[in-house]
Amino acid sequence: MVYRVTLISGDGIGPEVTRAAKKCLEATGVKFVWDEVIAGSKAIEKFGTPLPEYVLKSIRKNKVAIKGPIITPIGTGFRSVNVALRQELNLFACLRPVKSIPGIKSPYSNIDLVIVRENTEDLYAGIEFKKGEENTRKLIGLLQKLQTKKLKADCAISIKPISPGATREIVSFAFEYAQKFKRKKVTAVHKANIMKYTDGLFLETARRVAREYSGKIIFDDCLVDNLAMQLVRNPHNFDVLVLPNLYGDIISDLCAGLIGGLGIAAGANIGKNIALFEAVHGAAPKYAGLNKVNPTAMILSGALMLEYLGEALAAKKLEKAVAEVIREGKFVTYDLKERRDDPAAVGTQGMAEAICRKLS
Repeated sequence: MVYRVTLISGDGIGPEVTRAAKKCLEATGVKFVWDEVIAGSKAIEKFGTPLPEYVLKSIRKNKVAIKGPIITPIGTGFRSVNVALRQELNLFACLRPVKSIPGIKSPYSNIDLVIVRENTEDLYAGIEFKKGEENTRKLIGLLQKLQTKKLKADCAISIKPISPGATREIVSFAFEYAQKFKRKKVTAVHKANIMKYTDGLFLETARRVAREYSGKIIFDDCLVDNLAMQLVRNPHNFDVLVLPNLYGDIISDLCAGLIGGLGIAAGANIGKNIALFEAVHGAAPKYAGLNKVNPTAMILSGALMLEYLGEALAAKKLEKAVAEVIREGKFVTYDLKERRDDPAAVGTQGMAEAICRKLS
């Protein structure tokens, strides 16, 4: 079978790590036709927008895409291509497995967690009101009529929507994933002791869904601040974590730190019949074109894509090849060496080629 996949190279180091991932995916023997499109800063130059309509059209047609990191302006400009893609394509589930790889320095070993993050609601829904604008003043006035709490006249406001439908969808996804991959426990993460109506609704809905899996998968819940502490102290107590959008973003980065950092953190965004795969790390523009950065996260995101496509054997083969190259420590990028100034470190493509040799 030949798979037609939309390929977005991205910004900064994106073209280098996507090239490396593409090389490794093809080396598994699985056949691909790549529909290459541009988004991000290059798209702004060419189309005047970071997310041209033809990109969405390509992904909707092919149903599967793999994307390099794209620069998101901080505090100004376009909110986020990543967020826009998830919302436009209704990629409601963000899946981020977190697994230790021998050979990578970390205070922890044998970590094996899965983050399941809701992608469409919460504070990332993008319902914001800017300080000083007329609509913001009207909203402040309305809120002060409805609530006894006073708001400062010059504040900005973000709205946090949580719905039963989206929560049921993401929690069901977490339980189905746990069943499929023989995981033992799902933990719902929240702050329902303070945000009683939003996080309270998330927790209440999660408990309802959990009853449908009673006797099959263990269910518990955890306050997000307590979870942050427990992950540092006892990460092996957790298995599958299901979280609202903002907590999921923060906790997935924390968990990446448990296994050595974002350079090895793979990610997938999955909807009803469309999926987009991407590394968790950013575009790191200062390293662009240097053939220096670690391609592991992007390559492992490709392995997640293989698994999604039903190519489980090829996915396992690619994961194993990555793990062997890292464990041997010979053909790896500078950040995976004992000393970061080790002259024996290879570049991005050199590491990808070493992984390809393991696949041959």
